[in-house]
Amino acid sequence: MTAKSDLPQGTLDLLILKVIALGPVHGYAIAQRLQQVSRDVVQVPQGSLYPALHRLENRGLLAADWRETESGREAKFYHLTRKGRAQLETETASWGRLAEAVGLILSLSEGGAE
Repeated sequence: MTAKSDLPQGTLDLLILKVIALGPVHGYAIAQRLQQVSRDVVQVPQGSLYPALHRLENRGLLAADWRETESGREAKFYHLTRKGRAQLETETASWGRLAEAVGLILSLSEGGAE
């Protein structure tokens, strides 16, 4: 059984931007994709997802239009703006540096650096 993980502050926005960068998608599909790709570790409740989408849209990182889903229902489909793509690149680089630094720290042995 996989344990769920709380996301560090700001991580949800990055993950949303990454999923949307793959192509226009509606909110429910974003949550499903995050859960699927993370092997159920990342589970985003609607109460967190939709405020994040609105925040990203208000910041000009996302744009949206209403379309019909595969099931025939109307849904808001999000896509990245130019500003959103730039933000995704910046945040991805920053997270890469942070992940590398944390990895170095976690690889320390009790006797000192390896």
